[in-house]
Formats: sequence, structure tokens, C-alpha cells
Amino acid sequence: MGLPHNPTNVPGWVRRPSFAVKAAVTPRGTQSTGGGKIHEVGLIGGTFDRFHAGHRNLLVTALSRCQMVEVWVTADSIAKAKDPRIGTWEDRVEEIRQALNSQLDRLEFHELKDLYGPAPIHKEASAIICTAETMPECITINEMRQDSGLSELEVISVDHTMSWDGRTISSSRIRLGEIDREGDRWIPELFESNEMVLTPQVESELKDPFGQLIPGPEDEPSHAMSEVLILTEGALGPLIAVGDVTVKALQDLGRPADIGLIDGRTKRQVWEGAEGIDSTLYDSVLECSSPAGRLAPSLLSSCKAAISSWRDEKSSLIIVEGEEDLAPLLLHPLAPIGSVILYGQPGEGVVIRRCGEDAKQRCRRLLSGFEISE
Repeated sequence: MGLPHNPTNVPGWVRRPSFAVKAAVTPRGTQSTGGGKIHEVGLIGGTFDRFHAGHRNLLVTALSRCQMVEVWVTADSIAKAKDPRIGTWEDRVEEIRQALNSQLDRLEFHELKDLYGPAPIHKEASAIICTAETMPECITINEMRQDSGLSELEVISVDHTMSWDGRTISSSRIRLGEIDREGDRWIPELFESNEMVLTPQVESELKDPFGQLIPGPEDEPSHAMSEVLILTEGALGPLIAVGDVTVKALQDLGRPADIGLIDGRTKRQVWEGAEGIDSTLYDSVLECSSPAGRLAPSLLSSCKAAISSWRDEKSSLIIVEGEEDLAPLLLHPLAPIGSVILYGQPGEGVVIRRCGEDAKQRCRRLLSGFEISE
């Protein structure tokens, strides 16, 4: 059986070889390595949000062991209660369809409305495919089947697929912004230990606003910022403000940024208003350096620390010696899906950009155009 075709609209998708199942485990604990019996009908269930390499591995394994696979996808009522950023049932199913479009005649999709679905009473199925996390539920299902006089399902346990850092690829990690759908890092490794220089080609792509421009008078930034706060109410990630004027405007409105970045300047000139920024409003103050037109490892480290602190419900102010103008190129790749990043557009207003996989993808592409400082 060939590999499934790549999806056409999944950001960051890279085709890679599938991984074969290593073991088939029964509830009694016996284990057989390698292939095994080919089943007529197999069952598999899950949320399948942001279809990733681990999902692909699971389903390709299921198709290698079953002639027909029933895919039970968690209902919105359950999934959204877990995390409102999870896609709709229709969108999640569509991503599976696109990823496995060469095998659609062997897949059936159903809505999973409870923990076990039809598995305890399914009369045609003879296998259930899972990972180690859901093995206990599969054991319970077989106990329920025994009580009903039905044959046990063979439980085919599939190893997790690992990301670049040796940890499991998961939808929750993708939503947190830690990895892409293939388990790769969003920021090229070179930025960890090298000062990287903005190139003319990348600079030309940064001239247009990267997001929604909220117009407002330059001498009264609170006007535009008031509208920003209305538009971003209920954001599912941190409110990140880049630039002294932007940070100060939020402070003046009584809603300090969750993460603020300042350098004491505006339009590359010293800004007297920066003295009014109250660092005591933040749980931590981080200091770093990053020269104009460059991204330094210390800025990256500070951004990582601030994102980590936000997950612990703590706010951060990053004071940059040099310039923070390029920081959004690091913040988008690092931030959780649903975060909001704000920065001022001189003479025009404030730019809002919600953090999503499209923004992360664009920033990674732009970062790949930077060069190592000599």
C-alpha cells in the first residue's frame, strides 16, 4: 500500500515516510511483533485536531492492518469543551480526507459522542487501533464486550511519533505553538546561537503591515488602542505589545500587555514618553540586546522566557538594548495559537495580528532569509 497523498491546505506539511506498527497487544498482555492478521473492519477514535504526522502514522498503520477502517472523530460538544481552538468536526474530518485521499474508499467517518463509541457492541469489527495513552480504554472496551458475549477486539498499539526535540507530536503542542504538524521547530536552529542579519530581500517584504491596521491619530494612540481592546477581547493567548508607544497606550487604558517589548525609542529616536512605562505592573522584567536590523540569541531567549511565564499566568516586560522592531518574527513562531501581537505603524495606527499557523509559516520563511552576522 502506498503512502497517502499530502494534504493541499495544511500549513507546514512535509511528506515523510510512514512508520510501521511495532506491536499488537491484547488486553491479556501477550505481544506479537511485526505484522499480523488482516482484519475486515477496524475501529479508531480521536479528536484529530490539526492533522499531524502522528495522526498519519496511526491511520496508515490502521489501513495496513484492516480492509476497512471506521474513524470515529470526537464531536464538537466534547472537543470544544477541551479547547475552543480545536477545529470543527467538519474541518477535522476534511483534513483527514485530504491527507488520505487515495484511501477514502477504505475509510468511514463517524461522530464520536462519548468515551467508547460503538466499540463495546460493534459486531463487525475485530480490531481497535490506539496509542499507549488510550490503551486503558481499549482494555475496558474488551471487558464490556466479554460481558455482552462478544469476541474481544485485537488491540493494535502504535508508537507515538516524535518531534525534533524527542518529545511526542501532539495537537496540544501544536496549539501551544511549540512545533509544527511534522514535529519540526518553527524557528531555524541557527538563531539559537548566532546573531542573524536582516537581508534587503526580507526587509522589502516587511514594509507592508503584517495584519489588520487600526487607524488612529499618532499623537493619541489610545484612540486606536481602545478599538484594539474591543477587537481582541476573549483572545485565547497572550496579548503581546511590541514598541514603547504601544506598551504605554495599553498601560494608560488600564490593560497592560501580557508581554511587552520596549527599547526606549520610537521611529528610531529616543522617546521621552518611555519614562512613563511602569515596569512594576509586570511580574518579571527581562533585559536583552539586539542591534538594529538584527536578531540576537539573547532576544530569542527573552521571548521564550516570556512565553513560558505567560503559561504560568505571569506577565513580562522585555527591555531591549538596541531595537525590538524585528521581534514579531520571533514572537509569532513562539506564541500559542490564538495569541495577539500588536505593534505601532508610525503615522497610521496600530497593527493587530492573531497568531496562527499561517503567521508562523510566514515568519519561518522570512527568518530563513536572514544571514549569519560576520
